[in-house]
Amino acid sequence: MATAQDDFEARIRSILAKHARLSVDALSPNMESDLYEAGMTSHATVDVMLALEGEFDVEFPDELLKRSVFGSIASIRNALVAINPT
Repeated sequence: MATAQDDFEARIRSILAKHARLSVDALSPNMESDLYEAGMTSHATVDVMLALEGEFDVEFPDELLKRSVFGSIASIRNALVAINPT
């Protein structure tokens, strides 16, 4: 049975598959893998951020608009939880 966390991760990976332009399949990186080492560029990061905002109905505050927030699936998940903890 899938958990809410599994669904959350799946939604993030789906966005990465569509927008991050990774050199590997979006299912390959583990939660802590460096997405920039996997091929994501700063331009793709903007596309990922906008897609995340649409998917999760949130807006990233200025203090979270930094490379480290989008550097791994875990850091993206943590940022989304911080923005909208429900």
